[in-house]
Amino acid sequence: MAARQAIQTALAPAAVGPYAQANVAGGFVFTAGQIGLDPASGAMADGISAQTRQALANVRAILAAAGCGLEDVVKVTLYLADMADFGAANAVYAEHFVEPYPARAAASSPALPKGALVEIDAVAVLPAPDRRDPESGTR
Repeated sequence: MAARQAIQTALAPAAVGPYAQANVAGGFVFTAGQIGLDPASGAMADGISAQTRQALANVRAILAAAGCGLEDVVKVTLYLADMADFGAANAVYAEHFVEPYPARAAASSPALPKGALVEIDAVAVLPAPDRRDPESGTR
């Protein structure tokens, strides 16, 4: 059985159940689904664009705690409470990722946690240790 390491950061909302914010295993980081919840205030961002932006900020914070960033993401799943919000969520998503883009799936999930409009999870590959910043663990 491969070893895994749980990732935890105060810069993203704390897990509200028996799960980790992320796990590192086999050279990859697997994040839990992130919603548009501000970790400092505990408030949900207002509207699909703001929630998507905050969910991605939460994913970014978790990845940074694991030693990588959005540029290392290879797979994203985007869950939307209403597929009519896809265009707005996709526009914010496009602000955060550059080529080569991660693979992505988008699905309708009308009952997201805390009434969220969007939830995002990601899989990232850890950069080689010699490419990481020794201070932060990132490149």
